[in-house]
Formats: sequence, structure tokens, C-alpha cells
Amino acid sequence: MARTMRRLNRGMKRAGNAAIGAIAVGLLKLLHLVNPDVMANIAGSFMRRIGPLLPENRIGRANLIAAFPEKTPAAIDAILRGVWDNVGRVAAEFAHLDHLSEFDPWHPERHGRIEAAQADIDRFFSLMQDGKPALVFTAHYANWELPAVCAAVCNVDSAVLYRRPNIPAIDKWLHKTRAANMGKLIPTGLDAPVKLAEALERGTHIGMLVDQYYVRGVDVTFFGRRTKANPLLARLARHFDCPIHGTRMVRLPGHRFRAELTEEIKPMRDAEGKVDIAGTMQIITSVIEGWIRQHPEQWLWLHRRWRSEDG
Repeated sequence: MARTMRRLNRGMKRAGNAAIGAIAVGLLKLLHLVNPDVMANIAGSFMRRIGPLLPENRIGRANLIAAFPEKTPAAIDAILRGVWDNVGRVAAEFAHLDHLSEFDPWHPERHGRIEAAQADIDRFFSLMQDGKPALVFTAHYANWELPAVCAAVCNVDSAVLYRRPNIPAIDKWLHKTRAANMGKLIPTGLDAPVKLAEALERGTHIGMLVDQYYVRGVDVTFFGRRTKANPLLARLARHFDCPIHGTRMVRLPGHRFRAELTEEIKPMRDAEGKVDIAGTMQIITSVIEGWIRQHPEQWLWLHRRWRSEDG
């Protein structure tokens, strides 16, 4: 009887996931037909109103108070409204990644949706043409999908580490649309490090998000507090000794973005000259903190970046 009930529950869960997936994919396809700027405005306004009512708002508030103890409650509220606005816009823009890829570093005078300073363009071309693999990190900042979109538009040999959704239909749709706009996709999992290593051996540029808490991570300091960072990027750098860069999109007025690419980030090394894992992740974490301090409303404060067990 128990076995039968378990099978029944699994069947009901699969059926429920299939229904949810079909509705979600249908909605995304419908959103793709709407003007992306109009949809982003609507979604941003909606989330500014609804977001403060959600449980994640308490997490965001606690994180901001911890990071900026000098800010007034009114200032914290203003940042949080900006965070929710950005979340809404990212959700709406997700259905329009193919419409947002107006990045042409060969003709920067053509002002598209995405702009870049000449120094960033020069670094981008150097990264493309040096014949080496590279590790490129980013954060949940502004629209964090767009750096990979820009790389794919410019025909950079790239691969992106991504977290696979739990619902198969959504995962299938995301993989199809993301692969078309972002190049090769490598889902997180036990075999992800092997696939990333194989890609680096082929000379591929690897992109990954590195700003979330990782239970089995290395200790780093973020906004003056200890937390844990995923060491995967630093471990790959230690094995391949390839260049490390950071990239971000900064959200600008008028539905536009500015693409930025850091200079090569030199990893910390131990007495033997090998890449120091924890030290390198601290350098990367400090870069991300600097980005966030410039535009705190553009970072995703809504997850638990610090845990009490870390002190």
C-alpha cells in the first residue's frame, strides 16, 4: 500500500509539474510578443508594489541593514524598492533576450541598447583574440543574463554554468532559448567541473555567477562579515592557470545598459606559486562588493548571503 501511495504521489507531482511548466512556457511565449520596454515598465512597477509584501523582503532588509548600518530606514526602503523594480524588469526581459542583444563593439558609435566604454571594448577584443581560455565571473546584478548574450552575439567561444530548473518543461524551454542566445550551457551538478575543465581545454571562455552563499564553500569577507563562496572558479584557475576577468551590466535610464569588463584579475598565490583558492575568492568577492556599493539597488539582496553559523 505504501509503495502504491508513493507511486501515486510521484505521478501526481509529475502531472502537476507538467501543468505548471506548460503554463509558464506559454506565458513566456506570450510575453515575447509584447514590447520589451512596455513589459519591463509594467513588471518593475508591479514588483515595487508586491515585493515589499513578500517574505524575501525581510531577508533583503536584514541584509541591507547588515551591509549598510549607517543608512537610515528610509534609505534602506528606497534601495529595496529599487531591488524589486530590478527583479521585475529582469523577469520581463528574460522573455526578450533576443531583443536585448544590441551590442556591437566593432561599431560603438551605433548607440544600441547596450553601450561600453572604449577601455572595456579594448579589453573585450583582447580577451577574444588572445587564443587562451578564460574564466569570467559575474553577479546577480542588473540583468545578469546579458553578459553571456553579448558574448554569444560577438561569436565568442563561450560556455555558461547555469542552475537547471526543477520543472522539466521550463528547463527544456530555457535550455533551447538560452542556448540560442548564450552559447553552450553547462548545468550545475556532479559532472559540471569535468565539463568545465573539458571546455577550458578547448580554449572556451567560461562564465559563472559567484555571488551566492555556498554551504561547502571557502570563507570570505563580504561587507565586513564572514560568509562562504563557491571555490569552483578559483580551483579551475589553479588547474589551468588561465586569465580571470569580471563582467557586469549596469542598468541605465531609458531601458539601456552599460557593459563593463575588468582588467585581468591576478589571483592570490601561495608560497609555491600555486593559486590560493580562498585568497582568490576573496579578491573576487571584493570586486563584487565594490560593484554593489556603486549601485546597491541593482544587486539581488533577497537571498541569505550570510548565515549565523559563520559568525
